[in-house]
Amino acid sequence: MSHYAIIAPPLYSHVRALEALAQPLLARGHRITFFQQAQARTLLRDPRSGFIAIGDEERSPPLAHTLRLMAHPAGTGMFRLIDHLAQTTDTLCRELPAAFARAGIDGVIADQMEAAGGLVAEAMGLPFVSVACALPVNRDETLPLAVMPFSYGTDARSRKRYQTSTRIYDWLMRRHGAVIARHARAFGLGERRGLQDCLSPLAQVAQTLPGFDFPRRLPDYFHAVGPLRAAALPPLGEKQPLAFASLGTLQGHRFRLFRTIARACQQTGIRLLIAHCGGLNVHQTARLRDDGARTVDFADQPAVLRRASVVITHAGLNTVMDAIATATPVLAIPLAFDQPGVAARVEYCGIGRRLSRFAGHDAFAESLYDLLTDEEYRHRLLPLRAELERAGGAARGAAIVEQALEKRQPVVRGSIC
Repeated sequence: MSHYAIIAPPLYSHVRALEALAQPLLARGHRITFFQQAQARTLLRDPRSGFIAIGDEERSPPLAHTLRLMAHPAGTGMFRLIDHLAQTTDTLCRELPAAFARAGIDGVIADQMEAAGGLVAEAMGLPFVSVACALPVNRDETLPLAVMPFSYGTDARSRKRYQTSTRIYDWLMRRHGAVIARHARAFGLGERRGLQDCLSPLAQVAQTLPGFDFPRRLPDYFHAVGPLRAAALPPLGEKQPLAFASLGTLQGHRFRLFRTIARACQQTGIRLLIAHCGGLNVHQTARLRDDGARTVDFADQPAVLRRASVVITHAGLNTVMDAIATATPVLAIPLAFDQPGVAARVEYCGIGRRLSRFAGHDAFAESLYDLLTDEEYRHRLLPLRAELERAGGAARGAAIVEQALEKRQPVVRGSIC
């Protein structure tokens, strides 16, 4: 059996998805090893996967600091975050070749959000597969980038907006782009400037759905397999008059936003459960209880959504995929990264509504009332849920990965059942 490396940013949701993808490969006898800075070891749950620390811990940006910047990606913090991402890619590109050689790596599973995985694999002649745990970074000039909040349009004004915003984004990311370009030249790979230039020519796996996207062009070896989860969801039960609110593992500290949501739910007359992922203190959770909300650090999100009648989310792709799996209408409040793009797709597909985090509780109450009373949202979710059930998830994704890495040939859509 083969030994596969997994290269991913040290983010909870990305590691969970890639661990789920790894489980069928482990069951087939392959070895799996994650490579990242030492502090990322704590993110792993499956003891069957190995971990090799990369980089000098004293010189690498502290993971806790990077996560704080990700939780507050605004102003000068955005530039500091980009510097951290550039340093991480630089370290991985410098140290992975020797680490792969020592470990006897046969193939690489590379998260789209970390360019080093694809760059180093290609430089060493190793087969690799790209995995989109967030919205895909594959570019299409007819679409806005995933990080942009724009709705889909085909008119000249929309196209110009997409092109202008792409140039601005590339300028903001120039420090990271320079690191990618420098290592690509050093590896003899030619011109590379961004994440979109570091994707696999063999197979690309995404935990989204064709039905949950704008019309777009993607390579024949791009496979949308739906959410990468360890197990299938049990059958749905009856929906209850309950709103579930979660802003993800990085944004659970936003007390003011949670309080606006709580007051809107009070105004609408619906029970509210908040999962803040440890972001709130005892005083804050007490104040939210005064506003009628129940709070928990973490919740079994799929289980809660099987009962909830609406989910209020930062528009994280994982949460929206869980909402599709459970046919739960979505109130999307995008905060950062690809969340504006996810929220735009929620609106485009008609499965929910989008609000600014700066909206007042009256606007939240109006949106919640609409989601709770208009059955069309749930009806539009049902075909997407059926598509998700057919997509294959982690099992199909693992079969695609295995075929691509073992045969070293492109795996085109339709060749894996």
